[in-house]
Amino acid sequence: MTHKTAFFFDELSLWHCAGLHALTIPVGGWVQPPATAGHAESPETKRRLKNLMDVSGLTRQLDVRSAAPASEEDLLRVHTQRYLEQFKALSDAGGGMLGPHAPIGAGSYEIAKLSAGLAIAAVECVLLGEASNAYSLSRPPGHHCLADQAMGFCFLANIPVAIEAAKFRHGLGRVVVVDWDVHHGNGTQSIYEQRGDVLTISLHQQGCFPAGYSGETDRGQGEGWGTNFNVPLLPGSGDDAYLYAMDKLIIPAIERFEPELIVVACGYDANAVDPLARMLLHSESFRAMTQRMRDLADRVCGGRLVLVHEGGYSESYVPFCGLATLEALSGVRTDVIDPMLEFIQAQQPNPQACAFQRGLLDTLTLQLA
Repeated sequence: MTHKTAFFFDELSLWHCAGLHALTIPVGGWVQPPATAGHAESPETKRRLKNLMDVSGLTRQLDVRSAAPASEEDLLRVHTQRYLEQFKALSDAGGGMLGPHAPIGAGSYEIAKLSAGLAIAAVECVLLGEASNAYSLSRPPGHHCLADQAMGFCFLANIPVAIEAAKFRHGLGRVVVVDWDVHHGNGTQSIYEQRGDVLTISLHQQGCFPAGYSGETDRGQGEGWGTNFNVPLLPGSGDDAYLYAMDKLIIPAIERFEPELIVVACGYDANAVDPLARMLLHSESFRAMTQRMRDLADRVCGGRLVLVHEGGYSESYVPFCGLATLEALSGVRTDVIDPMLEFIQAQQPNPQACAFQRGLLDTLTLQLA
């Protein structure tokens, strides 16, 4: 077995086009066209991450792979036939709005299948012992997508598709999905909320997206009751709140569940300069969270850990957050220095605000006990 981190990437995934928007608003009427395509879910955040990996030398230290697209059979374990037909038809017709905040372009169906295929292959290579852990640079993202509806830049549920493929092909049992994207992982939650074999945990900005949702009272349904919980954090929460939530709530819950695999929905939009959220994380926050997940995976599931890329919309800063994450995942440190780190660290909440957020988290811990 190699002990390298496997990195799954395909240039074609960056060719998905969300159309002409100003951040998330379709251009037209009073909305002036931007200088470029303008949509928040730009390929540049991912491309610039990969470029930074290349020029820093990190890519050469990883086991870089591509993958085949997800098959129709893979998709139908999670998604309805009617939804897939609707998605393909709109993609073949040149694109349009597939769902709320879910614009697609020509060929987006095939590219989304590739994005899901990268996640499938990342999970499989870890389960087969071909790598100690893996990262899938999937695009488009997936954690908002429902079984029968696109939503929030997400068109296929990449992580559930990968989990269900692994269950079908390899008999995978209990799985944990930790979602630290700044927006609630509503798609993953909806797919697994009645299942007891997958624990879904979402750590997100309170009320951000879906708009107004926090989710602290949602615990799953039926056989899935108790295998879903949400950790909403106040806008402006920073490094202290995230790491406290990890240590106080998330890690103990995973240890109790005793999974065979941990999958992280790895969004970077909780960074301090993201245009679609109001949190205060920096690159060292993501490094610390990844290191905690790696250490935890070593303790509870033989090191089997997969990170699947989700959101993050600051073209200039996502690369530094992603690089720190991949350094922690692989154990390789480059010479790259985050030029924004000291500035963002200086903007962290004051001790009184940290204590207030910790108190809220302590209350949530008691409610979940």
